[in-house]
Amino acid sequence: MEPCAECGAPRNPRSCDELFQSLLALDHARQAPWGPLHGVSVSCFLLQHPSQLPADDGAMAWALLHAYLEGGLDEVNQLVGRARRGNSHRAKGKPSPDVRHTAPPHRDAPPSRFSVTIHDVAVDGSFPSAEFTERVQAWAAATVDAWS
Repeated sequence: MEPCAECGAPRNPRSCDELFQSLLALDHARQAPWGPLHGVSVSCFLLQHPSQLPADDGAMAWALLHAYLEGGLDEVNQLVGRARRGNSHRAKGKPSPDVRHTAPPHRDAPPSRFSVTIHDVAVDGSFPSAEFTERVQAWAAATVDAWS
């Protein structure tokens, strides 16, 4: 079976999309370690599968990964809080919150191989809680490194 065309991970036994759906189910349970890392995990997945990037071309995902790598979840939560406040009806007409980092460079030629993918984070497909945080940290770093 061919590897994933976007991230280079093996598609056996489960595709990246199938693993992502499993991870989202864990994230939405809002339990540690998965729930608190939801935004980081989604950002990694989207930047490694750029055909699924939202209209902002990955600017928020890129900013979230930089915030996580530079300041951990506290920094991510501050960024998300600023974005929520900027998206409020009370902020209508005001400039959007400052996103320190622009969209990833080389948007026209995204990387096709990453040293850590969702398959590595999934381990056996179950995203075990043991060392999940460390695997997500490595996934975030590998994603930023590949795009930089």
